[in-house]
Amino acid sequence: MTDMYFTEEHKLFRESLKDFLKKEVVPNVDAWEASGTIDRSIWKKFGDMGFFGIPYPEEYGGLNVDFFYTVILLEELQKINSGGFAAAIWAHVYLAMTHLQAEGDARIKEKYLAPSIAGDMIGCLCITEPFGGSDVAGMRTTAVKDGDHYIMNGSKTFITNGVYSDYLVVAAKTSPELGGKGMSIFVIDREAPGISATKLDKLGWRASDTGEIAFDNVKIPLENLMGEENAGFGYIMQHFATERLIMGINAHARAEYAISYALGYMKERTAFGQSIDRFQALRHKMAERSAEVEMSKAFNYSVAYRLGKGDYVVKEATMSKLTATKIADKVIYDCLQMLGGYGYMEEYPMARMLRDSRLGPIGGGTSEILREIIAKMVIDKKTYQPKT
Repeated sequence: MTDMYFTEEHKLFRESLKDFLKKEVVPNVDAWEASGTIDRSIWKKFGDMGFFGIPYPEEYGGLNVDFFYTVILLEELQKINSGGFAAAIWAHVYLAMTHLQAEGDARIKEKYLAPSIAGDMIGCLCITEPFGGSDVAGMRTTAVKDGDHYIMNGSKTFITNGVYSDYLVVAAKTSPELGGKGMSIFVIDREAPGISATKLDKLGWRASDTGEIAFDNVKIPLENLMGEENAGFGYIMQHFATERLIMGINAHARAEYAISYALGYMKERTAFGQSIDRFQALRHKMAERSAEVEMSKAFNYSVAYRLGKGDYVVKEATMSKLTATKIADKVIYDCLQMLGGYGYMEEYPMARMLRDSRLGPIGGGTSEILREIIAKMVIDKKTYQPKT
């Protein structure tokens, strides 16, 4: 199946990335998980290798290659068993930087996108609010025009890279009376007066810095508005399909890794005179879970192919995230069980995987919200169109 989507160039890229992660990241993961801080130097190393520039134009230092290079990056990041590190990387590349590329003007791209590709700057995307969750249109943060500035007040929460990033891509209401139709997108320097961030203590994704951010009369130059005023909701919705597919790909990759590890353990672990991979009940459980992951992976690849061709795959990407994250949780739960008591020990990878995987059905739109979105499309025949 993989040869349908991956060329020799893709395979060489995967090997190069695996070698890089093994050398530069894997030896440091446990320390970053313990401290909750990723060494700043690794960002520059990623940038020097070109990994941040995969989908971006060459004029800003990017590689401008097809979406399956992104698939490879996401899959290999899951195999180092640090959901937090993986999230910090893809939130920078595919959340914050996506808006810089899509809505930023030439000045913004030169100031923020090019250094982000180079690994000299780290970005975060600030949409979720303490009282809003998945209700994007109901956000309360405002940015009121005042002379040659906007004045922003409000708060955001659960923001990946929210504490240590250099800039913030922020959604706020510029015309609150218009509801969701009165939202705009801004890029703001971290050192702007009035911005404060508090690091959150999480169940999983321990390596990444997740923050709650407050904006207290933050002055934003008019030129830091990205795209059109009051068009922000459409921009956000436009990029949700990519984010959801990314989380679906993450899910099938970590589930695949969990199965590989569990099968290796089962082959070596003996009970009652034989390795436990010879017991029918366990064999059939792993067979079923492997089938589910393979189906999820095949579906995700097909959606990735269509996304790369420019199709608007909002329904399929939503289905990807909903189903793949559910499958991953079930797979990792069962793989931990295969390790018995060792699965519960921190020195084995399953404990961390179980914690990290649990965010899949929550982040980027909860499964409950995604089910309703899908229901509107398949039952109510609602259609979503790309913003033109």
